[in-house]
Amino acid sequence: MSITLKLNGVERTVETDPDTPLLWVLRDELQMTGTKFGCGVASCGSCTVHVDGFPTRSCQAYLGDLEGAEITTIEAIGETKEGAAIQQAWQELDVVQCGYCQSGQIMSAVGLLTENPKPTVEDINDYMHGNACRCATYQRIRAGIQRASEILEA
Repeated sequence: MSITLKLNGVERTVETDPDTPLLWVLRDELQMTGTKFGCGVASCGSCTVHVDGFPTRSCQAYLGDLEGAEITTIEAIGETKEGAAIQQAWQELDVVQCGYCQSGQIMSAVGLLTENPKPTVEDINDYMHGNACRCATYQRIRAGIQRASEILEA
């Protein structure tokens, strides 16, 4: 089946089964490997992308449901003001340890700052709940989000 998506601002048509998760289309068909496979059941957040502006677990987003959707991946998130602020904060504070979960962390953090540009620590904890980091850099992730909020405010 032929399905057209707007991926990082560019229309892309893929030929695949409509029951294929977006994650595998991104990684296997389009060679966009920034979005990571973590658990396959939408529990860890590593595969998070934005679908029509909202953080979405791509391992459980099926292509047949996404016809015409606007999808943003980690490869293009820095083109948004929130994404650029998060990337700057992540670099300033050296947030990343192993980095495997970071594309999902960043995509979720951008979703948070888009909805709430001045989140409290509680807001951050609530919104980021469900994004797992095996290295346990949660304190640095929170600090990165707070720093990105400051950057957006300036």
